Amino acid sequence: MPLETPLLELHRAASAEIGETFGTLLPARFGDFVKEYAAASGTVGLVDSNFRALFSFTGPDAQRYLNAILTSNVRDLKPGGGAVGLLLTPQGHILAEVETFLTDKGMLASSHAMVRERTFSTFDKFIIMDDVTLEDATTKIGTLDLVGPLAAAVISEVCGVDLAGLAAFSHVEAILGAIPCRIVRKAWLDHPAAMIVAPREHLPALWSELEARVRARGGTSAGMAAINSIRLEWGTPWFGHDFGDKNIPHEAGLEHSHISYEKGCYTGQEIVERVRSRGHANRRLTELQFSGPDAPAAGALLLHDGKEIGEVTSAAISPALGRPIGLGYVRREHTAVGTRLDASGTPAEVIRPPLPAKLPAA
Repeated sequence: MPLETPLLELHRAASAEIGETFGTLLPARFGDFVKEYAAASGTVGLVDSNFRALFSFTGPDAQRYLNAILTSNVRDLKPGGGAVGLLLTPQGHILAEVETFLTDKGMLASSHAMVRERTFSTFDKFIIMDDVTLEDATTKIGTLDLVGPLAAAVISEVCGVDLAGLAAFSHVEAILGAIPCRIVRKAWLDHPAAMIVAPREHLPALWSELEARVRARGGTSAGMAAINSIRLEWGTPWFGHDFGDKNIPHEAGLEHSHISYEKGCYTGQEIVERVRSRGHANRRLTELQFSGPDAPAAGALLLHDGKEIGEVTSAAISPALGRPIGLGYVRREHTAVGTRLDASGTPAEVIRPPLPAKLPAA
C-alpha cells in the first residue's frame, strides 16, 4: 500500500490528479501541466513534498553519532547548518539519502517515507553506547517546498527570511502567518528554493497561505509530473527511482555532492575509498534522449550493437526538447555524449544536462 500525503483530501477536493511518487500518493497534476512546468521553471511553484520521513536525534552524542554512520560531514555543522549525505551498508550500497540539520535542540534528519521503517531501524541498531535518543517525527511534522526563480521573494514576503543569503542546507526558524516553521535553503535549477518544515496539523492552513502568495506572483501549485520533467532535464537523480540499495554512490554520480572525504570513518567507507582509488565505477548514471512519442518504462534494457550495457531508471517527456528524456545506468565505455543506444526497441542517445531552458507554448 502506498503512503499518503496528509493533504490528500485537500488536493482531491481541488480535483488534482493523484499519482504515486517516492511510494507516496501525491498530486501528479493540479490541472495544467504546461502551467505547472512554467511556474516551477520560470516563476514560482508550490510543491507538496510530504514524501519525506523525519527523524529527531537528541542527547550529547547525537551529532557525533550521525557523523559516524553517514557519508556527510555532520561533525563540523554549527547550529543552523545542514548537509546531505548517504546511509550505506558495509558493502557501500545506498540504504537512504539523508539530509541532516543541527538545531539548538539536537539533530533533525530528513529521508524518504518509502524506506522510513528500514531507515529508522538502521539508525536505532547502531545506537549502543551512545547517549542518543531517536524519535520518528514523521507523524508530527511535514514539509512543503517552494521552487522557481521567485521562491526567495515569496519567502521574504511571508516571513522576512533572506533565502538567497543562506548557504545550502542552512535553516532558520520563522513564523508564516501564525504558524511556527523551519525554513531550509535548498537549490532548484540555478535558484534558491525552500523546504518548509511545519507541524502536520498546520499544513492545510500553510498550503492555503502559500498558494495565495504564489498565485499573486504569477505562479501556481506544481504537481510531481512537472517537477519530474524538470529534474530530468537537469540530470538530477532521485532516490528510489535512479539509485537505491543496489547501487554504490559513484555509479549514481553522488561521490562529490554526498560524500565528505575529510571527515573520518563511517559505515561503507572502505568500499567508497576503494572505488575512489580505482578512479571509476564500471557503470554510470547517464542522461539520455529517446526517439518516438513515448518515454520508455523504467527497467527498459539499454543495448549497444545488440549487447546489453545498462537499463533505464526513469524517463518522462521534456518540454524543453519536445521528446522523451531520462536517466539510465550505462557501462562507462558507452557514456560519451552522442553515443547511440537501443532502449528495448526505442532509439536512444547519450546527452549532457542541463538542457537549454525553453518554456512550452501555452
